[in-house]
Amino acid sequence: MSDTYREIIYEVIDNVAWITINRPEVRNAFREQTLDELADAFSATREDPSIACAVVSGAGGAFSAGGDFHAMMKLNKANSALWNDRMLKVAMTIRNLPIPVIAMVEGPCVGGGHELMLWCDLVIAAEDSTFGQTGARVGACPTVGATQYIAKLIGERRAKEMIFLCKTYTGAEAAEIGLANVAVPRELLREKTEEVCRQIVGYSGQTIRATKVSLNFDSDALYPSWQHGMELLANIWGTEESLEGMNAFLEKRKPDFQQFRERNKAEMDQYKDAFDRGLNQAEKSRALRG
Repeated sequence: MSDTYREIIYEVIDNVAWITINRPEVRNAFREQTLDELADAFSATREDPSIACAVVSGAGGAFSAGGDFHAMMKLNKANSALWNDRMLKVAMTIRNLPIPVIAMVEGPCVGGGHELMLWCDLVIAAEDSTFGQTGARVGACPTVGATQYIAKLIGERRAKEMIFLCKTYTGAEAAEIGLANVAVPRELLREKTEEVCRQIVGYSGQTIRATKVSLNFDSDALYPSWQHGMELLANIWGTEESLEGMNAFLEKRKPDFQQFRERNKAEMDQYKDAFDRGLNQAEKSRALRG
């Protein structure tokens, strides 16, 4: 474990590891350095067998707004693996830990932050927090957890609504439909989380370790979908359409995604015209066949 973290806070209190994303100036949006520190901190819990569970949260009233666009806009097909692999490393570290990982959600839990929540074992939310996937609004692609897990939790119809329509739920609603385990008033969030942690501390560690592995068996089979999703995502990063969505968000304007549909239509019409005129062949073939 690194002695000093710059992007997160790591502390162990009463046999619980508290891991807090500490970038409140951007609502705890994460960049590559943040993901590296998260992976390191979660891995560090393995070196202290007295730790019974881990809690991940965000500083300053936000869980996480997802990926930091200032970092994501530098991604393209050539370098995307350097981001995607970090996301996968954090996800797999959380899922493979022998202890439960609890997401303590306050404020926005959206985009990649929502996927971080999905990787966790338990979710305790403030009633007025916000759960959502915003990829379609900003030109990103939530294929590192969202497309795999949301449907398992809340059903395929709701999952598609959440992803296609960027539908959001409050923490209270998230608890009702199964995205969160429980929702409490914001001022009671830490207290409720500590209560759950005390329960876990009082239970058998080896039982929880074994049963976490068994409970994850079915969803571990989704690992190939993660790899597939990251390859899809590699073809999204750095495209004009993706950059339009992120720029629009940063500039606080409505994105113009229709321009790309119109451009694709023009290219389709051009192709169909060439097909109809027999231009999809060599000159010598056209001379012979008319």
